[in-house]
Amino acid sequence: VAVADEGKELRERGITMPIMVMNPERNAFQMLIDYRLEPEIYSFTLLRSFSEIVVRNGLSDYPVHIKIDTGMHRLGFMPADIAKLTEALAEYEGLHVRSVFTHLAAADDPAFDDFTRSQLLSFDEVFNALESSLGYRPLRHTLNTAGVERFAHFPTDMIRLGIGLYGVTASGVSGLRPVATLTTTILQIKDVPAGETVGYGRRGRLSRDSRIAVMPIGYADGLDRRLSCGVGEVVIRGRRCPIVGNVCMDICMADITDIAAEEGDTVLLFGEELPIAEVAEKMQTIAYEVLTGISPRVRRVYFQE
Repeated sequence: VAVADEGKELRERGITMPIMVMNPERNAFQMLIDYRLEPEIYSFTLLRSFSEIVVRNGLSDYPVHIKIDTGMHRLGFMPADIAKLTEALAEYEGLHVRSVFTHLAAADDPAFDDFTRSQLLSFDEVFNALESSLGYRPLRHTLNTAGVERFAHFPTDMIRLGIGLYGVTASGVSGLRPVATLTTTILQIKDVPAGETVGYGRRGRLSRDSRIAVMPIGYADGLDRRLSCGVGEVVIRGRRCPIVGNVCMDICMADITDIAAEEGDTVLLFGEELPIAEVAEKMQTIAYEVLTGISPRVRRVYFQE
């Protein structure tokens, strides 16, 4: 999970497996311990501070995960800091290194394969040094979805599937099927004559007599406003229909003139018939933003097969 609050919610919902917190904050350290959450440790300040609170709680062998910066240059210890890190791990009490990991910056792009290989080689060197110093072997993980798709031969104990869990490729490989579908329904259908406009700002000007479907989903739900005015589409009864006018906060409209749709029909916003990657391309972004942009007020329905 990203933050401690997410881990706390999972614990309160009955999840008992180990939970790793990628962005632990100092003011949430006690929450980490209270809910048995395992922090990523990426700096000497964080290492010292978390060790101190572990000791204050009378704990020992508390699991932590050491982040190495091999070229992403986001969070993590630099390879040049490893000698100092091994000394700090020996000095600070109460911690057990459950895993050591890094993050690949461009595993999805063949143009940067040499850089990705350099990251993997750098991580190997760092991991071997840490293992030798610790006297035991932590778990190791380096591969995100793109890494799994293109560098699966690299030795690792765990993988970190992100977008791949949703059946969306990170590097363009074939064979994955999406597991997430976003749907709504048609609230109202109305006939609007040519020359009239639809929506805010009168942006949806009609060039023909049209049937307009009104649907209860908008940018507050995660239907991005960049999909307004024909940029985006919806699928109704297996046919694609352009979005008309500006996407509103809670409502959007589509032109269904060419199909025999009815009020109450299901409307697909993304899924097998309208891939997330295609929606993301029209938004000039990536599939991650489409998925993470779906508002909490959108009801989730889970199916187990």
